[in-house]
Amino acid sequence: MKYRLAYGVIFSAALGCSFSVNSKTSISEPQPSQAALENLGQQIFFDTRLSEPQGQSCASCHNPQHAYAHKNVSVSPGATPRLLGKRNAPSLSYSSLTPAWHFNNEDETWIGGFFVDGRALTLEEQALGPLLDPLEMALPSKVILAQRIKSGPYAKVLESLYGTELWKDSDNVATLIAKSLVAFQSSDSFTPRFTSKYDAYLRGKTQLTPQETRGLQLYEAEDKGNCAACHQSQIGENGEWPLFTDFSYDNLGLPKNPELAFLKASVEHNPLGENFVDRGLADNPNILDSLAQLGKFKVPTLRNITVTGPYMHNSLFSDLTEAVEFYNSRDIEEKWSTPEIAENVNKDELGDLKLTSQEVEDIVVFLGTLTDGWSQ
Repeated sequence: MKYRLAYGVIFSAALGCSFSVNSKTSISEPQPSQAALENLGQQIFFDTRLSEPQGQSCASCHNPQHAYAHKNVSVSPGATPRLLGKRNAPSLSYSSLTPAWHFNNEDETWIGGFFVDGRALTLEEQALGPLLDPLEMALPSKVILAQRIKSGPYAKVLESLYGTELWKDSDNVATLIAKSLVAFQSSDSFTPRFTSKYDAYLRGKTQLTPQETRGLQLYEAEDKGNCAACHQSQIGENGEWPLFTDFSYDNLGLPKNPELAFLKASVEHNPLGENFVDRGLADNPNILDSLAQLGKFKVPTLRNITVTGPYMHNSLFSDLTEAVEFYNSRDIEEKWSTPEIAENVNKDELGDLKLTSQEVEDIVVFLGTLTDGWSQ
């Protein structure tokens, strides 16, 4: 079985945008406590004033009731309704455990990074990015962000932590906002991680049902589902709890999703119309081998997968069984359309798994054991 991720270096990060964060601040000592940062980050995460027009918060697209994904929405609408995104909003629940961005020479794949194309390298970039992205919360500048924060209910909290001089530099304010969001997204209060039935099973606290057990066996079998090749399911050599992703990038051979509103947007916002092609990792500014990365997107965690649909970066599948069936029969069933990008398609680990309908169902039932918050 191929395991692409060395778990040696794990750092706090999340799925972010390519906006830089100023790491040099004029903040006076002492630095605030972690608890104070987490509390401030939580207030910012749910603040609907931090968009233009106002009304959208981070939680608008990353709902805590759905593992911080946007359940049943193909593409999350931005604060400006006429501007449309082209990708599904992924879950943030385990994003703070993303490894540092690097190239794995052995398997010739990029690892880590944030957003499905890895264009943000740190959790700070992810946290700040959507606030300034015109397709998301659409604040026009860090200056406006600082003004909104200063006029808000937690401005006094910031001043108590950093002093009243902080408002003189909007870059510093943005850095503090990102730092607070990172603290919240990395905290135990953000989400109850590693609390699924499967986690209880690994701890010896419960047993899987016969069907769940069959599903796990199929999931891990190299000659069957082979899911664990990219979505590791066992405790690591050094006791690392399985994250159900190796954080690598793959072209699954997905067809274009013709139902995406972005493809039907006005010429002003999508000049290519239905001819638009999402190049994925190939457009990441942090790589030099763009041709080799065409059509590749980051392997997502399968934790909480049953509550975070629709599935795939382009929301192609609303049903989890259909998504698993795509892995099973992509190369043999005519019902699957031509890949959006034919280069670099992974033909070694999926496409003709020869799973029966019952085996597909068993795998889906096992995936249901990965939802956090389980109680016996």
